[in-house]
Amino acid sequence: MNPNDQQPVLDEVWVQMCNADGLDPARRLAARQSVLDHPDAQECTVYRPDENDPDAEEEDLGDARILFTGPFQAPEDWDEEELAEFFGDDDPELFVTAFVECEAKPASSRFFVPDVGDYVAVMAAPGEVQMFYVCDYSEDDDGRQCVLIRDDQPLD
Repeated sequence: MNPNDQQPVLDEVWVQMCNADGLDPARRLAARQSVLDHPDAQECTVYRPDENDPDAEEEDLGDARILFTGPFQAPEDWDEEELAEFFGDDDPELFVTAFVECEAKPASSRFFVPDVGDYVAVMAAPGEVQMFYVCDYSEDDDGRQCVLIRDDQPLD
C-alpha cells in the first residue's frame, strides 16, 4: 500500500484543527489528499529551527509532499514599500509558491503543518536536494499554500 493512500476519514483531531482555523474539514481533507496523490508532487522533508538556540541543529519534522504552483506573484495593489519590505534583499526570482502536506496521518504524533521559518528540503532528482525557506503561507479549504524562498547556495 502506498503510504500516501490515506483513507479520507474525518478523524476528531482533523475536524478540531480545521474548525479552529475556520476551514471545512471535508474540503480541506480532499485538498490534502489531492496534493499527496498528485503525480507532480515531489518528496521533501521539513525542518524547524530551534527558536531559542539559532546554532542548534534543526528539528526534523518529517516527510511531506510538495506541489509547486509557480513563481510568487505579489498582489497588484502592493506599492514599492510593501514590495521592498516583503522581498528584502532577496531576489524576487527566488520566490515560489507550493502546497506542502505532511505524509503522516493527522491524528498521529508525527503530523505537522509547515510554518513560517521552516526549511524544506526537496528531492528534485535522485541525489539532488534543493533547499527552500518558508517565508509566508495562506490556508483555506483548498490547502496550505506556502511562499518559499529558494536557497541558491549549493549544499556542501
